[in-house]
Amino acid sequence: MTINRRTALRTIGGSAALALPAVTARAATPPARFEHGVASGDPAADGAILWTRATPPAGATGDIPLDWHVATSEQGTPVASGRATARAARDFTAKVEVTRLTAGRDYWYWFTCGDGTRSPTGRFRTLPRGRTADVVLAVVSCQLYPGGYWHAYTAIAAEPRLDAVLHLGDYIYEYAPDGYGADIGRKLNRLPEPAHEIVTLADYRTRHAQTKRDAAMQAAHARAAFLCVWDDHESANDAWVGGAENHDPVTEGDWGKRKAAAMQAYFEWMPIRDPKPGQPWAAINRAFDFGDLATLVMVETRLLARSEQAAPKGAGIAPDDYARMMAIRARPDRDLLGKGQQDWVEAQLARSVAAKRPWQLLGNQVVMARVPGPDIAAALGDAGYAEFLAKAPAAYRDRIAEGQASYKAGLPFNFDSWDGYPPARERLYAAFRRAGSRPIVLSGDSHAGWANDLHDDAGRLVAAEFGATAISSPSYGSVLPGIGTIIADGSPEVRYCDQDRKGYLLLTLTPTRAQAQFRTVSSVTEPTFTTETTARWSVAAGSVAPIVEE
Repeated sequence: MTINRRTALRTIGGSAALALPAVTARAATPPARFEHGVASGDPAADGAILWTRATPPAGATGDIPLDWHVATSEQGTPVASGRATARAARDFTAKVEVTRLTAGRDYWYWFTCGDGTRSPTGRFRTLPRGRTADVVLAVVSCQLYPGGYWHAYTAIAAEPRLDAVLHLGDYIYEYAPDGYGADIGRKLNRLPEPAHEIVTLADYRTRHAQTKRDAAMQAAHARAAFLCVWDDHESANDAWVGGAENHDPVTEGDWGKRKAAAMQAYFEWMPIRDPKPGQPWAAINRAFDFGDLATLVMVETRLLARSEQAAPKGAGIAPDDYARMMAIRARPDRDLLGKGQQDWVEAQLARSVAAKRPWQLLGNQVVMARVPGPDIAAALGDAGYAEFLAKAPAAYRDRIAEGQASYKAGLPFNFDSWDGYPPARERLYAAFRRAGSRPIVLSGDSHAGWANDLHDDAGRLVAAEFGATAISSPSYGSVLPGIGTIIADGSPEVRYCDQDRKGYLLLTLTPTRAQAQFRTVSSVTEPTFTTETTARWSVAAGSVAPIVEE
């Protein structure tokens, strides 16, 4: 069966929200190359978003017409086909939404251009309807290009069963080649492009293009549909609605323009639905139902409503500022979601509970648990702490000492996480209770693996949290191996914290149990690697008990 464009396809490239010119009539087809692979995303029960980029020949400036095809096997005859356009105005990227497919099954897809050039073949799985025995999701975040090889994506591409990949942000980083991760990047010849911090639309497009050229990244995108949200580094470090820690208006211009450029490049280069007309570009919160088993609620905690952080993460805080920082932290008017999005989250959770789905998942960027700062001196002893400081990189010693002093004074580990916004977190927990849901919160951002029990201010258990470690971004374990255990020992909510390893989380849901496997790679700095499961934690459906280590 061939599904025609009019009845079965909405071309995303013509979104009114991006105010780009309408697609023009087809011109002569120039030869093009598919250097950035293919990707799929935002699956539905009857289809998904398909993405590619057609790299034009040197000097070509016109749009490039493409054809897309979907089959039920890798070498099969297409069951759906249509046309798309890689538009110059969208950096020659193309997105289409395919519909009228069968629920709960795998499909393969590819693109071709007029001269017969064929893209790589990708694969996605439509969402199930009705009775669903299980769902398997890979959860990822934080892929610093100079930080190391993306072996975790190679491992994900080899997973035998995968419904989708949940990407919780930091798909790109904004830093210059001499910035974050530069030492490793120089050794591995993995320095970011362009050769400066990214600020303009052209800059963000170039950084996305480099990411999509990575072979491991292409393999993961070809393996399964991605469900994506951005975090801060897709725009700038510690972004909030009115600015970012790593944005200087004096030298880098208006934050609103930079933010708009970052979002436009993201919508062009990622397999995500474009903004709905009339909605803010930052409103990428959306929900996905996996049959009668689970609802995934994706939230946006950066550019839509987030208040400025009381203090940037990783920054030294002088003792004279402790009281002021904690007073800002306690203000009830500060938020991450905003009232509109929080009301929507509550409605989605309540809808899922009413449908008797046993699982509600919250796709969330930053760690939600209460995490006191680790008392390293108490854990290591005075002599051990002195030895640790002596061995630590000189650039970190003062910051470590400042951090230890602030933690002893009661400041949290990370003001950029939900722990920096406790009234907002308590409002969200109240929404969980009103919806009748004890969700699983899935978190990224921290470059560490987490298994946490979440409690409200009254001490009631309200949710489980599983945090995915980084694909390649460095963590505190690179300075003090084993610090995750110190963090877990110092927090009543943190049951497991791995600050040492890189990899991904493999979440398997059944009607009775959710299991999180922490899948890690042996190295991100060597070209070869092995993969292992370093921990397993689970929670029973309908349980009010804490999570369990297996």
